[in-house]
Amino acid sequence: MEERRNLLSPSEWRVMECLWSGPKTLMELVRALKDSAGWAKSTVTTMVRRLEEKGLVDHETSGRTKIFQAALAREDAAAAETDSLLERAFHGSVGLLVSSLVERSSLTRADIDELYAILDKAEEESK
Repeated sequence: MEERRNLLSPSEWRVMECLWSGPKTLMELVRALKDSAGWAKSTVTTMVRRLEEKGLVDHETSGRTKIFQAALAREDAAAAETDSLLERAFHGSVGLLVSSLVERSSLTRADIDELYAILDKAEEESK
């Protein structure tokens, strides 16, 4: 069985989080990631180039400045990560995932109500 890899590494998630909040120049990314991750300009440049090569980031040029933006929606990245986790850790079983969440954490009444609402919606859509 082929093991599915995560779409984004933890470092790539950091860059994408910056870009999901809106387009940024390289220097804006450098400032943001220096503050949050302690990265140097060369690290940010490497990460952005890697994400562009994967087709997950693109840019527009304005004069001599490149303005980078996410080419992948956050929702799509989250869905891919969820699918990967579900397959790798729970053999595709949503029931095992939910059971693990219930056993490992104390769900609040609001969490439980939200789960019921999600399940009710899924039930309605499957009819």
